[in-house]
Amino acid sequence: MRIALGLQYDGSPYSGWQTQVNQNTIQDELEKALSAFVGVGALKSNPIRVITAGRTDTGVHALGQVIHFDVDVERENWSWVRGVNSFLPESIVVNWAQPVPPEFSARYSAHERTYIYALHAGPCRSPMTTNRAGYVMLPSDRWFDVKAMQQAAECLIGEHDFTSFRSSECQSKTPVKTIYSIEIFSSEPWLYFKIKGNAFLHHMVRNLVGSFIQIGVGKQKLEWMAEVLAAKDRSIAAPTFSPDGLYLAQIAYPEHFLIPKPWLTNSWLPKEIFA
Repeated sequence: MRIALGLQYDGSPYSGWQTQVNQNTIQDELEKALSAFVGVGALKSNPIRVITAGRTDTGVHALGQVIHFDVDVERENWSWVRGVNSFLPESIVVNWAQPVPPEFSARYSAHERTYIYALHAGPCRSPMTTNRAGYVMLPSDRWFDVKAMQQAAECLIGEHDFTSFRSSECQSKTPVKTIYSIEIFSSEPWLYFKIKGNAFLHHMVRNLVGSFIQIGVGKQKLEWMAEVLAAKDRSIAAPTFSPDGLYLAQIAYPEHFLIPKPWLTNSWLPKEIFA
């Protein structure tokens, strides 16, 4: 049978989601926990391998990650949650579990992904936000030009070639993606970016955030964002911004799969950005 799980995790101790040789990854921890819960005897002919909705990078967090796997044993939904969590480190938790039809794919059935970037700014960084938020040093009497950033975001909405915001290591077959919405929430000393799209390129959100910051602090004019997008040249966009404040917040699926909503209120982020 095929089972879907909803996950939350602190990505700071890990080298990203995907299994890598001699690296500590979230996928490795999850597959190890699933195997321990199911039992070695049940895995001899069919080791558990999980498919994820989004392969988060090193240091990136998740509030609403979704995965699926196929297994030959049956358990109650809550048994999957409690059982797998008992074998996971404190930095990873399963929030829900449910059977799904064989045509469901955590990756390919998804039609919308939402990322949130949390940014802290001020004259001094806060040790309380280490690994939880990005940081920009600003004098106490200055703040971002939020209106300029919001106007700059307008050119990004819709289907575009996002080569200028694509990592050189990106494995996507096409740089063409669709962004549905970009919202920017300002509450000094915090700034939050909420970006929804059908899919994202490697480092795309972090590269967008870095470019927004260049506009927000006045180093670039708001029209610069459209120029960068049109150039299809990664070298002219801003440097890739820190992974610390990036959260995979939610994955959306067709309603007939009945995939639960993530437990977004379980995070320290303000509730209004989840509306």
